[in-house]
Amino acid sequence: MAGFVQIIQWKTSKFDEVRKLSDDYRAGRAGEGGGPTRVQVLADTDNPGTYYTVAEFASAEAAAENSARPDTSAFATKMGELCDGPPTFHNTEVIDDAVPS
Repeated sequence: MAGFVQIIQWKTSKFDEVRKLSDDYRAGRAGEGGGPTRVQVLADTDNPGTYYTVAEFASAEAAAENSARPDTSAFATKMGELCDGPPTFHNTEVIDDAVPS
């Protein structure tokens, strides 16, 4: 099984602004290929104001191509301005993916 998941931990007191920025970014990318196959945004219930973005890609190469896009760089810069400190990135290879029965 191949796959690549990037997990980004970030903190903000401006979640609604980040959500709007993310919605606009996704709308601008609608219908284009090459981006993530799935994105989840998670709120840390033990640490208010802490969030995780889980972005799934077909491969590490697809993730790198996505990161190199000018619109992705612009999004990351704007998001960074809304965050309370720099994000933490975790780049992971999928080694197992099971759906319990």
